[in-house]
Amino acid sequence: MKLGTTGQLLGTVLAVQANFYKVQLDQELRAREAEEVGGSGEEINTLFPSTPLPLLLCTRRMRLKKIGQQVMVGDRVVVEEPDWSGGRGAIADVLPRQTELDRPPIANADQILLVFAVADPPLEPYQLSRFLIKAESTGIDVLLCLNKSDLVSPKEKQEISDRLSKWGYQPLFISVQQEINIGEVAKYLSQKITVIAGPSGVGKSSLINALIPDINLRVGEVSGKLARGRHTTRHVELFDLPNGGLLADTPGFNQPDLDCSPQELVHYFPEVRERLANGNCRFNDCLHRDEPDCVVRGEWERYEHYLEFLDEAIARQTQLNQQADPESNLKHKTKGKGQSQYEPKLESKKYRRTSRRTQVQGLQDLYDDEE
Repeated sequence: MKLGTTGQLLGTVLAVQANFYKVQLDQELRAREAEEVGGSGEEINTLFPSTPLPLLLCTRRMRLKKIGQQVMVGDRVVVEEPDWSGGRGAIADVLPRQTELDRPPIANADQILLVFAVADPPLEPYQLSRFLIKAESTGIDVLLCLNKSDLVSPKEKQEISDRLSKWGYQPLFISVQQEINIGEVAKYLSQKITVIAGPSGVGKSSLINALIPDINLRVGEVSGKLARGRHTTRHVELFDLPNGGLLADTPGFNQPDLDCSPQELVHYFPEVRERLANGNCRFNDCLHRDEPDCVVRGEWERYEHYLEFLDEAIARQTQLNQQADPESNLKHKTKGKGQSQYEPKLESKKYRRTSRRTQVQGLQDLYDDEE
């Protein structure tokens, strides 16, 4: 039997560009195909000498396109009719997803590796809190790494650790430059699909280069004027880790959107989940602001962050309601710099200026009547 005539194969989508999908076939392919060709697997090693697993550049079957089946990075897919000599194939089906992220679009991720720096750029609690809330909202495990730890004193490091412990996190302090705890990070990533995220300039690309030495990602510098990093990643892609597992490098963004409902928001604060586990608020729809007998409202550090995020979630929910109800008497108005507000619509015709076209038509009708 010829190599590759077994029909369907299973693989994982590593990258998506335009209408093409880079698919890494499963390890089991080597054993199965080796048995078919007579034993040693030398033919497979000859076909794929430079990669541990065979890769195919695939297209999507028209049937999947017709039913609206999207193919995402991280998807487990069925590949048909592999062309080994040309390195091509066709995706015939997408297996059910265990998890799904919409931004970045990645399927079947096991955890999020959130990377921040303790210096250069300095650690900003509000920005960190925003990223953490976004990560928590995915329902996926979160691993927090703080890079450039060699730039702060042991006392400062302990203060940061104690502070984040009250938030409900045990950060892993690393330094890519000094190769501190890089091996510990690799242990957490082994045999898992991990999404790496964080603001620009904190060392995400440098960390990936340290974890996967032969990848050579372009590294951006930190802007001296803004103390922010320059974005270097252009698209989502999964990379093989030496000890097993896949790491997703994602396009950088400075302010992730918060797309949760006002009622859901509070559950994305680990320190609040502990409070709620010990008791409930008087009202089931409590938003934890001014309501009486609220077990959440109180002296905890990120409460001010919660209130700001809550206002944002309420504004978003209001906007969605307005879009769903065109008969509403409110309209959304953007004021610039990310600010917005809602104003009453002017329903009465007496508040509306007559258009110039209507005025011209009226004059023309008057002229015709006089004739």
